[in-house]
Amino acid sequence: MECISVFDMLKIGVGPSSSHTLGPWRAAERWIAELKKANLFDNVEQLKVDLYGSLSLTGKGHATDFAVILGLSGADPETIPTEDINRIISTVKSENTLKLNNEKTIQFNPSADIVFNKKFLPFHANGLTFSAIVKGKKHKSTFYSIGGGFVVKENRNNSKKNFEIKCAFPYPVDKGTELLHACKTTQKSVSDIVLENEKSIRPESEIDFELKRIWDTMLDSMYLGCHTQGTLPGGLNVHRRAFDIHEKLIGSAPYNTPVEWIYAIRQTEVKFRQILKWVSCFALAVNEVNASLGRVVTAPTNGSAGVIPAVLMYYLVIENHDGNFEDIKRFLLVASEIGSIFKKGATISAAMGGCQAEIGVSSAMAAGALCELLGGTPEQVLVAAEIAMEHHLGLTCDPIGGLVQIPCIERNAMGAIKAINASELALDTNPENVKVPLDKVVSTMWETAKDMNTKYKETSEGGLAVGVHLSDC
Repeated sequence: MECISVFDMLKIGVGPSSSHTLGPWRAAERWIAELKKANLFDNVEQLKVDLYGSLSLTGKGHATDFAVILGLSGADPETIPTEDINRIISTVKSENTLKLNNEKTIQFNPSADIVFNKKFLPFHANGLTFSAIVKGKKHKSTFYSIGGGFVVKENRNNSKKNFEIKCAFPYPVDKGTELLHACKTTQKSVSDIVLENEKSIRPESEIDFELKRIWDTMLDSMYLGCHTQGTLPGGLNVHRRAFDIHEKLIGSAPYNTPVEWIYAIRQTEVKFRQILKWVSCFALAVNEVNASLGRVVTAPTNGSAGVIPAVLMYYLVIENHDGNFEDIKRFLLVASEIGSIFKKGATISAAMGGCQAEIGVSSAMAAGALCELLGGTPEQVLVAAEIAMEHHLGLTCDPIGGLVQIPCIERNAMGAIKAINASELALDTNPENVKVPLDKVVSTMWETAKDMNTKYKETSEGGLAVGVHLSDC
């Protein structure tokens, strides 16, 4: 069986989009690897990149051209200092040269050699083709960014699916029913099942290390977003709101680091209305960082990166002041499994399924994960995930100006609040009385995605994207 790892669903990368930034970045890296494997790299004379479909229509707003340049330059999205991004791009544009994989300098004019084609390739909405001239001959390779930073070639049988790790999990799961069966037969929690699967491919010490790295990145993005003022780039002139909200909420509580910040928030007097503000603040903070080409965790996408950290932070600072790494670990394990069920049975690409595939899935992931931490049974965990998605069905993707800002940033706050509500509803639900199982809402989401008009799928050709123009802002 082909399996999706926790670390396929939760990736560290640079914003603003997993499918339009991280995916093309990774595709460029894979193309360089192909050139090297074929012994063509050293003799590359020219290169060209063609972007198709959604990558073309919203590519400028999603920094797809930047991502391609950075990937071709040999920069890694997990480690590149984000303050270096604009410098690298500016150098390539001003000098019309590119240091391919940071090894070989070639002539490259981004305005001419990165081509935005409105045509959609038949395999997937997010296609890009790399072409190289090597000793006078053209060599081409086409990739598809299918959501969440996953990249595939056209020889895949199903454009929805991509499994980075081929393995034989002890508890193979494609559907919610299979996950529940594993929990029932072993008397284990959802997080226990996911952990056992993950331990079949890497030691637990490595799992803990990577999960801590993911959480640290989430925490850093919340912290940075709450402490950064100004206006987001891109032309919409969106004011960063997390700073203002945070300043009103935190008061004069002293702290110097992100970890101390958690303790400071715990010490503040949080009233009911402030709970909603705190959760919204956390979500807005992450996605303001994402919108400014900052580093976030794709969870399951960059456009929905704020939901899971906001809900997990809510648990740590509101629900359980004694929460620790074991709670964080369980939360992330459960969230990743729910995300993988949606990826296998539907899609996590807004270009394929609209925003229900991003905010809807992230809300379902967070709802199920929070439900387990609050004492929910495996059955209730799936109920929570189902409720969260059920109330995101049909949500369109209509970013103004192709930017992951309006309505994307606020949608993260809404998705986080819905996740908490769905979790609470699930805890008060007898699973035997549930009318819509998780698997049914997954299949319904996919049918809805297929029926949805293309202009509402991350093309900026429908909805708010045509109702509001950059000139209006």
